[in-house]
Amino acid sequence: MTSPDFRLGPIGQIMVPVRDAERAATFYRDVLGLPFLFAYPHMAFFDAAGVRLYLAEPESPDFQGRATLYFRVDDIDAAVAELERRGATFTEQPHVIFRDESYELWMAFTKDPDDNNVGLMAEKPLPTAAAA
Repeated sequence: MTSPDFRLGPIGQIMVPVRDAERAATFYRDVLGLPFLFAYPHMAFFDAAGVRLYLAEPESPDFQGRATLYFRVDDIDAAVAELERRGATFTEQPHVIFRDESYELWMAFTKDPDDNNVGLMAEKPLPTAAAA
């Protein structure tokens, strides 16, 4: 049984696979004029009118040459369970991708019928030090 109330949130991030993240970042920043957010080795992030654009040199063959749409969800475990009930098969179950002092970024991945990646992303606040 599926939940008719379940809806994906807005697109939170789009991953564009690139061969050279530094070169691509220069183009997106200096030529296209997108606001630069931050970078790590082999990846760069930009603000595309509220949607995070993620340029990446993919490590996994599953992400090479394929775009990835990332949808925000409030409860990633419930979203995965609902989408699995609807027939989605997840290639990666919910797991932490990034952590800082205030939140964890969780992601899970499935594929569309044409083998494009579809990610779910949820930011979970960390308990405050006072609550610990």
